[in-house]
Amino acid sequence: MTDQGSVVKVGLLKVGCIGAAPLIEYLLDERADRADISVRVVSSGSKMDPADVEEAAKMLLGFEPHFVIIVSPNATLPGPTKAREVLINFGLPVIVISDAPAKKALPAIEASGCGYIIVEADSMIGARREFLDPVEMAYYNADIIRVLTVTGPYRILVEALDNIIEAFKKGVKPNLPKVIIDKEVAVEAAGFQNPYAKAKAMAAYEMARKVSDLTIEGCFKVHEWERYTLIVAAAHEMMRAAAKLAEEARELEKPIDSVMRKPHAKDGTLMSKVKLMEKPIKG
Repeated sequence: MTDQGSVVKVGLLKVGCIGAAPLIEYLLDERADRADISVRVVSSGSKMDPADVEEAAKMLLGFEPHFVIIVSPNATLPGPTKAREVLINFGLPVIVISDAPAKKALPAIEASGCGYIIVEADSMIGARREFLDPVEMAYYNADIIRVLTVTGPYRILVEALDNIIEAFKKGVKPNLPKVIIDKEVAVEAAGFQNPYAKAKAMAAYEMARKVSDLTIEGCFKVHEWERYTLIVAAAHEMMRAAAKLAEEARELEKPIDSVMRKPHAKDGTLMSKVKLMEKPIKG
């Protein structure tokens, strides 16, 4: 536990990449003026081999974080599992953020005392060489980030992690999250006022969730390159359509001046506002 009022050290270990990963440290301090936390990020890059991940996890230990967030695809894999083992052995609270396949690892995650946030719509990319190049990879991630931003998951991540930070600031043991973000959990957190916007967001989230059906088929089940190339391309088109729907949902909120905003105050408190021309308030 920290001394009450002291700075909380947040460790972030990125193992591979999912849509929750690229911006997560910035979600906690969007204006770079938050005084109550210090954040360090270590990544194993795109590789998820246990040896690479173990080395990255040990690098993060030198920061002496109060707790660690592990963000990875499929937390059942050996690399993310090794990350949890290393960090738990040092007595650190660990929160796992992962995608739908990680649900198979939940019994082991819970038994180890870790918290978790599973983002069902954070679907696997179409990782076939005949289709995926660096530009396509970036484009896909831009689309999935728009979906997760508008439809609610990013808000859930922020509030769950802020709750842990606040517990450390108060010198009490944090309650680690145990959350599976499905379409209803997601859009409820998004704060839509217009029901049509909420419906579009739900549709976008569900479309993004179903993308993994195609990418898994194209990457692991179909072996003829002419077939799997078309299948993974279709999956990316589906995510692109989901991103457009998410954008439409947000745009529907603007004419009625009801876009929810929750900026952090300098002390880390989440403030809120709805009308564009008003000041955010605490509470």
